Amino acid sequence: MAGLQHDDVDLSAALAEKKYDSSEDVVSYHEPDGIHDGLEFPTEEEKATLRRVADAIPWNAYSIAFVELCERFSYYGSTVVFTNFIQRKLPPGSHTGAGGADLQSGALGLGQRASTGLTTFNSFWVYVIPLFGAYVADTRWGRFKTICVSVALALVGHVLLIISAVPPVIVHPHGALACFVIAILVMGLGTGGFKSNISPLVAEQYRRTKLFVRTEKSGERVICDPSLTASRIYMYFYLFINIGALAGQIGMVYAEKFVGFWLAFTLPTVMFCLTPLVLFYGRNKYQKSPPTGSVFAQALRVWRQAMKGRWTLNPVQLYRNMCANDFWESAKPSHFVKDGERPSWVTFDDVWVDQVKRGFKACSVFGWFPIYWLTYNQLNNNLTSQAATMNTHGLPNDVLSNLDPFALIIFIPICDQLIYPGLRRAGINFTPIKKITLGFYTGAAAMIWSAVVQHYIYKTNPCGYDASNCAETSPLNVWIQTGSYVLVAFSEIFASITGLEYAFTKAPKNMRSLVMGLYLFTSAIASALGEAFVSLSADPLLVWNYGVMAVLAAVSGTIFWFQYRHLDQQEDELNNLADAHFEEKR
Repeated sequence: MAGLQHDDVDLSAALAEKKYDSSEDVVSYHEPDGIHDGLEFPTEEEKATLRRVADAIPWNAYSIAFVELCERFSYYGSTVVFTNFIQRKLPPGSHTGAGGADLQSGALGLGQRASTGLTTFNSFWVYVIPLFGAYVADTRWGRFKTICVSVALALVGHVLLIISAVPPVIVHPHGALACFVIAILVMGLGTGGFKSNISPLVAEQYRRTKLFVRTEKSGERVICDPSLTASRIYMYFYLFINIGALAGQIGMVYAEKFVGFWLAFTLPTVMFCLTPLVLFYGRNKYQKSPPTGSVFAQALRVWRQAMKGRWTLNPVQLYRNMCANDFWESAKPSHFVKDGERPSWVTFDDVWVDQVKRGFKACSVFGWFPIYWLTYNQLNNNLTSQAATMNTHGLPNDVLSNLDPFALIIFIPICDQLIYPGLRRAGINFTPIKKITLGFYTGAAAMIWSAVVQHYIYKTNPCGYDASNCAETSPLNVWIQTGSYVLVAFSEIFASITGLEYAFTKAPKNMRSLVMGLYLFTSAIASALGEAFVSLSADPLLVWNYGVMAVLAAVSGTIFWFQYRHLDQQEDELNNLADAHFEEKR
């Protein structure tokens, strides 16, 4: 087998023993491993003809998904009220920020641009930190310990958030702002370290990595595909995320409106306290991956070795050199064995190089995601502010954002149980690249919808193009925002969930947190790019804001498809690499 044994084998001889051929049928035979024993593996003909299905999700994955539910309840339950907390002033006579049935809740009174800037910074911060959390997990602590430490940090941040909103503090805007900023910094440290590790941990609870044949009750022979199982795990993981987000957001906007911000920050903290209890209960039940040292440095060494002799000042030729079919061959151990010289840093086999190659491909795919996240981030600030300029019929303006998780809760099971299986039965291979492309297009459609709504707000508001500062609102019913939220929800199913799946299935096993962190980092890049559009996030330029986002998403989705559609044909090959061998350099 291409994956080499650790014990009683001279590493140099073992690495020279066999060069892995990606075209070889790596799943046609099996060595006992306690995971795939007794399974029937498909022939090449069966791979081409039998329908593929996902396997059952292990219960450990559901308990980890519940941990994510609690964390997302706490995060979204808190952040959903950030816009009103920052943008609007304390209502007259209020010491808690509650606006009641007739007034808008508020606290700091810094305006829409400051609100957009701070919420965008928070989104940037919580998606930068995953890189550091991933590095610590992969190299030093392992995923589980990193998650536990991150939970403790996030709890401290939640407590500071409560302090910023208690009546004696909130009436002093400068002090409340200082405490609030410290709170989001500390909470972001915990949230970021948590996010990059909980996503790989949940999928790792499913341990099968090879295609195998199963006979259904109907007598049909099907192939259980681990990549489809990973996709299903992340579909329901995302479902749990949105159950937590929906419950947190709905509850907290009413707590904010009728009681005050202190309660809107306290209840999420109470929910978050369930997280360490579940982690403690499952500490001996979860499948855990140990840290393997500085894997990232090794991956960069492999890339640097592959680049030798390919550097040129001609950018076109440099791109062609980097895309050459034999680019990674010179970095494989078998190459050094042929030359009679193997550097001491080569502590892996050919298959690990193939996995690094696959990981680099995944990271290049993620390069387009910042444009997608620009459209998604409109939910967190501008669409909330847009709702406040329409007739809400007594609803809090930030309750409409719950249409997004509500739509996801409805449509995720429909996609998993009906749409995706139906496409496979019809012989349509709805690959990750196709899903992500469609995600860009549905995100663009959501922005078009928002631009049209904003145009009619300006047209019907008594103050015209100064709608945000008008004492009166547009007579338009706030529920016309529904289209934007539902379209964004579909874009998440196609692009966001598929991104999680792609990060897990395409990363080397000992770099899963890091590649997941890089995927999450694309959201931080989007938040940084979003700062460039803050000047469009105010009257009278909001139609331009949504229009620009729509054009960017549509154009990026088109370029993305033409650049990566060739990966559709390589999907099976990329998903079914053999197990690799890697040793940390001492």
